[in-house]
Amino acid sequence: MSELAEQDGQTDEMPDEERLKQRRKRRISAYRDARRVLARPGFLGTLRERLALLDDARDLYDLDEPSDIYGNGIVEALEEKVAGLLGTEAAAFFPTGTMAQQVALRCWAGRTGNPTVAVHALAHPEVHERNAFSQVSGLRPVRVTSEPRLPTAAEVRDFEEPFGALMLELPLRDAGLVLPSWEELTEVVEAARERDAVVHFDGARLWESTVHFGRPLDEIAGLADSVYVSFYKSLDGYGGAALAGPRTLVQEARTWRHRYGGQIFQQFPTALSALAGLERELPRLPAYVAHARVVAAALREGFAAAGVPWARVHPGVPHTNEFQVWLPYGADVLSEAAIRQGEETGTLLFAAPWDEKGPGLALTEVSVRSAGLEWTAEDVKAAVAEFASRLTEEAGEAGAAGTGQ
Repeated sequence: MSELAEQDGQTDEMPDEERLKQRRKRRISAYRDARRVLARPGFLGTLRERLALLDDARDLYDLDEPSDIYGNGIVEALEEKVAGLLGTEAAAFFPTGTMAQQVALRCWAGRTGNPTVAVHALAHPEVHERNAFSQVSGLRPVRVTSEPRLPTAAEVRDFEEPFGALMLELPLRDAGLVLPSWEELTEVVEAARERDAVVHFDGARLWESTVHFGRPLDEIAGLADSVYVSFYKSLDGYGGAALAGPRTLVQEARTWRHRYGGQIFQQFPTALSALAGLERELPRLPAYVAHARVVAAALREGFAAAGVPWARVHPGVPHTNEFQVWLPYGADVLSEAAIRQGEETGTLLFAAPWDEKGPGLALTEVSVRSAGLEWTAEDVKAAVAEFASRLTEEAGEAGAAGTGQ
């Protein structure tokens, strides 16, 4: 019986919601206590740790300048920096990416005269935003494909109805943080343009795509008519996003930002954290991507050596510093094995939750950041062996419980 089962007496009678809440609490505790993890994303830190991000803020911006009010000052400085990095005429700060993309596509719909937005079925707005495009912004999303990859040029060119904008999520997270090749991406953009559609990049994690594409940020962003980027997913900021594109579009977007409630009185802590991310994390992302490929290969070798009946690292060669691991066990078994490893050894190989994807099949995401750079391939293989031993125990206990033994 697991530690949680012993603690609570009988997990079978615990409501699923409470059981998952307790599991998450243990997982976060194991992460915070672990001596070794592959990534330490800031959002899981304490308030003291998060505030420490700004300890050297004087190196980021003149702290004797007046504070921002409704988007001036430091917020304008951040916008100018982002526009420069992405090679666009202008950029506008937004409190959330959800708002930034709705505003961008609403503005484009007014210009094209067509509120239809072509998206992937796994795109973030379709899966995670409660139908915000249609419910809030008067947009009509249509799904170009549901395949676990980006749309192809042929699918865009042959789609059965007109659309005013094509939105591409780069990388496509729910398909495994995958990217197309540079040639495929340029062909898709050309196919959309042939249909007189504009192209918008959902670039929440665009920052780390340069290694895969072999192109600088401004060249990647230059393919699109507009780009959204996040300040917290890869850069470890407190939050916030930016919409970048033509100056006239960004000016209109600022008007809609106000209408959507995004004209916040002061944003200097978030803006400072974004500047910190651009200064400190952005230059390190290529190293994270390169080492993620080392980690992924070691995971495959480790699972094979441990005799795990089937394991999948997807993509085989990660396109960014994040990727998926699929294993032929239920999420409960995998979660317990992962948490126990962290609690018992101080090494937490799999810090993210496991998601059930079918009978006896689950996946998790692996992220490699600065903490992961310390891991050698042999370190990863040793951690896999420890994890696999606990996995065997947990699977045996689950099987015995299922047969009533």
